[in-house]
Amino acid sequence: MRLLLSLLIFSITLFAAEEQLPVVNLSVAALEQPAQFVRTINIAIILALLVLAPSLLLMITSFTRLLIVFSLLRQAMGLQQTPPNQIIVSLALIMTIFIMEPYAKRSWDVGVKPYMDEVIGYEQAFEEGVKPFKEFMIKNTREKDLALFYRIKKEENPKNIDDVPLTLLMPAFIVSELKTAFEIGFLIFLPFLVIDIIVASILMSLGMMMLPPVMISLPIKIIFFIVIDGWALIIGNLAQSFK
Repeated sequence: MRLLLSLLIFSITLFAAEEQLPVVNLSVAALEQPAQFVRTINIAIILALLVLAPSLLLMITSFTRLLIVFSLLRQAMGLQQTPPNQIIVSLALIMTIFIMEPYAKRSWDVGVKPYMDEVIGYEQAFEEGVKPFKEFMIKNTREKDLALFYRIKKEENPKNIDDVPLTLLMPAFIVSELKTAFEIGFLIFLPFLVIDIIVASILMSLGMMMLPPVMISLPIKIIFFIVIDGWALIIGNLAQSFK
């Protein structure tokens, strides 16, 4: 969330220091006044950032992995709408804020705050502010996934983290997050699958063919999840899974 605030502040402070309030004028005549035109462009940038905010949340944070794992957990337990989608999304969002806070704080300290204090320029502030998030994405991106997009665009291999463009890093990061989330989801499915198999085998051996196994296995899976303190176990390991 602080990243989105940082991006908005970058654009807002461009015209906030002006004595006059910005006036939106999309006519060609505005080109005669460059400062007026720049303020108009900044307003358009702010509106674009507001539209892209949900996509940025998915592309450069831990939100994608968390949301997929929580959804797979609900399916593994055989629960249809419990917890509700709103609870799962809210939990993933809160965990994202918790995990991304150190990177957002560093981005604020090296990028946004110096720019607001007029110590550095806009371009340098953007580069410094994005660098912590690039570091986070590269740490959690598989090398082969990043190489895949370099091969697609036929780009030369980067020499360091600063040479990796966001246009290549973000899709590689998303692909890596999807794969990691499904790997974690598979491991979560295994114990619940074993419970389903055991319950189904016992019912068949007792000749209770007409009784749906899910009616017996569902409360057993819920009790099992409570006994092992499942939420704390999954949330703790998910938080530690980010490098």
